Amino acid sequence: MTSTETTTALHDPPMPVRSRLAATWASFMFFYVYVDHLHLYKPGAIEDILAGVVFEFDISQTFAFTSLALVGIPALMVVLSTALPARANRTLNLVVASLYIPVSVFNLSGGSWLWFYGLGVVVEVILLAYILRSAWAWPRTAS
Repeated sequence: MTSTETTTALHDPPMPVRSRLAATWASFMFFYVYVDHLHLYKPGAIEDILAGVVFEFDISQTFAFTSLALVGIPALMVVLSTALPARANRTLNLVVASLYIPVSVFNLSGGSWLWFYGLGVVVEVILLAYILRSAWAWPRTAS
């Protein structure tokens, strides 16, 4: 009698830190943009935009520039996470993710839709925490 025992465990090779960081920044960026996009479904949002206001901010070139920068930085982090040398990569990911936590929490100022903005903040902060953990625990080699 021959044993035909098979292994059902899947091979799960470790994912490189750079890939994890890039993928998480991409997820963060998409979610960040979708929160802003879905905000348009909030009653009165379109009327406010047509009147030149988003939340409490007047729509101006400064507002548009700041908004674009807030989305552009995570987009750059996707590329930089794959292109920079390890030391600079780790440092930049730690700094940028740390700075984006208060930016994400600021979205709670969205007003009456606390569940919507609350979920947005929770997911964004979880993604940023994963970036921080991945960058902090970057494997080291003996010199």
